[in-house]
Amino acid sequence: MQIIDISVPIRPGMVVYEGDPDISLTLAASIAEGAQANVSRLDLGVHTGTHIDAPHHFIDGAGTVDQTPLEALIGPAHVLDATGLTGDVEAADLNELKLPEGVERLLFKTRNSALWEQPTFSMHFIGLTEAAARALVGRGVRLVGVDYLSVAPKGDPGPTHVALLEAGVVIVEGLDLREVEPGEYTLVCLPLRLVGADGAPARAVLLRD
Repeated sequence: MQIIDISVPIRPGMVVYEGDPDISLTLAASIAEGAQANVSRLDLGVHTGTHIDAPHHFIDGAGTVDQTPLEALIGPAHVLDATGLTGDVEAADLNELKLPEGVERLLFKTRNSALWEQPTFSMHFIGLTEAAARALVGRGVRLVGVDYLSVAPKGDPGPTHVALLEAGVVIVEGLDLREVEPGEYTLVCLPLRLVGADGAPARAVLLRD
C-alpha cells in the first residue's frame, strides 16, 4: 500500500495565515543541562499548517473540533485537478472540472500548491466562492480540503466558511498536494482532540493500493 503524507511539516519560521500566531518550539527541559529527559514546549495557533476548521471557528457557539465526526475524516476521497483555474472556484467550475457524482470527501489540488515553496505567506491564493460551497453541500460532500491556508477567497472568508460549516461539512486546510496525482484515494485525517477549540492541527495521509 502506498502512503502519501499530505501534511505540512510544523516548524518554527513556517508560513502561517496572516495575523495568526507564529510557532515556537523550545526545550523546557534538557539532558544537556542536567535533566533526565528532553521535554519540548510548543506554542502555536490551532490553524497552523494542515488543520481542521470546526464550526465554532466562524459560528459562535457552534460545535468545537473535539466534536467533529471522525467518520467524515476517514474514507474514500477524490483529489480534483483544479490546477487550470486562475481565479476562485465558482459553482460552474465544478461541472467543468468533471467532479464525479457521489463524492463525499473532496480535495482540491490547485495552483495554490506551489505557494508552499514561498518563504512567506502569500495572498495570491484561490478559494471557493460561497456559491461553490453551497453547490458542494447540495451534492452531499461531507469534507472539503484545500491546498493552502484558507478554503475561502481572500478578503471575505466568512460566507464560504459559514456555508460549509453550518451544513456540517468538515473543512481541512493547509494540505500539501504538490506530489499527489488527481484521482481516487483513501483519506485518513485526524486532528488533535482539543476540547472546546475552533480548530486543530492534523496529520493527513492518502492511501492507495
